[in-house]
Amino acid sequence: MLQLCQGDMHGFESLFQRYGPAIHEYLNRWVGPAHADDLTQTTFMSVLRGRRRFDANAKFRPWLYTIATNAARDLLRRRRAEKLTATGEPSRREAAAVTSIDFDEGAEVVHRALAKLPEKMRLPILMHRFHNLSFAEIAEALDISESAAKVRAHRGYKRLRGLLQKLREDE
Repeated sequence: MLQLCQGDMHGFESLFQRYGPAIHEYLNRWVGPAHADDLTQTTFMSVLRGRRRFDANAKFRPWLYTIATNAARDLLRRRRAEKLTATGEPSRREAAAVTSIDFDEGAEVVHRALAKLPEKMRLPILMHRFHNLSFAEIAEALDISESAAKVRAHRGYKRLRGLLQKLREDE
């Protein structure tokens, strides 16, 4: 990132090579494959545009996940606004689509359970479990305290276990 901040575009290429697949996977799990490519590009274009604002003393990875998270939230907000019914509420089908997370077929039950978690619980789980971010990095990416990140993840994992058990019993 320091190379990029100094105008060296090879630094951007290195960042994209190193972090692009993880960011794409994160976004794919959150918003699905139809939007993951575009949001990954949006994220890295934001990195490029924001390179002059990057604090050289900050950690890059949480900053990158913050950008990706905000890009996904913006997309979901736009989609939600487009899909409102005449009463101003999303239809059930559209509400489910907005919160869907795309996992491989073998994890269908996990996919459905994660989709039922509120965003404030789902994001720390995605970042911690699937992207190996520390709670300090999650806190920085979500602009919350580290203890709040731990609490949200703990509550999310607890609720996820219950949802998984119920979904498995229903099958």
